[in-house]
Amino acid sequence: MTALPNPAPEIPALAVTHVTHAFGARKALDDVSLTVPAGSFTALLGPNGAGKTTLFSLITRLYDNRTGRIAVLGRDVRREPAAALSRLGVVFQARTLDLELSVVQNLVYHATLHGIGFRAGRRRAQEVLEQAGLADRGGDKVRNLSGGQMRRVEIARALMHRPQLLLLDEPTVGLDIGSRAALVAQVRQLVAGEGIGVLWATHIIEEIAPDDRIVVLHQGRIRAEGGHDEVLAQTGTTDISDAFLKLTETGGVG
Repeated sequence: MTALPNPAPEIPALAVTHVTHAFGARKALDDVSLTVPAGSFTALLGPNGAGKTTLFSLITRLYDNRTGRIAVLGRDVRREPAAALSRLGVVFQARTLDLELSVVQNLVYHATLHGIGFRAGRRRAQEVLEQAGLADRGGDKVRNLSGGQMRRVEIARALMHRPQLLLLDEPTVGLDIGSRAALVAQVRQLVAGEGIGVLWATHIIEEIAPDDRIVVLHQGRIRAEGGHDEVLAQTGTTDISDAFLKLTETGGVG
């Protein structure tokens, strides 16, 4: 009987390989490697100052990675920046919506930056707003929205050009418990329904689910990477809160 050929491995949504980045003598990232599989919710867990925002800045080309390699759906962000970034949607920690424009105007403006025409942009804006549960707020000025609604609009904006990878840097900071839970649920639905790969940076343990992939970043180094149970096994703990504390102690595990 002839053996069937092995299927080609799926290209990950994000692959970071041996990336180091320093600000003067201080290393913000030290030989960082991690993977976000396509269609996965990967939580990048780390305390404030761990290097999460620096990593996001390198992935999005706000900073230039001079070591290692960063690839979005197989496209190197240094060698093929336009191709890589066209597959990427980002929600930064700092709010970036124009408060004086309407919700739809913010979305359509973003669409034009990606070469989407006005009519197609308005149609797409309505689609993503319905998805976000904000279909009735398109004409409202952004300044009239709650903090949670603004975050949902930022996610909707990031989805306008149909990216295959979504980065969210501490997206729930400053939100109440209900808004935070709704935002996490919205992003998980995107993963389940559309197969988007998500890298969700947070320091809030409660946002982690048992079926998530987890990457723990501390003092610029990867301390653990794998499934929920794999991280527990590596640390010899029974819950992620204890695992996180153990991994972020001086020196970590191993």
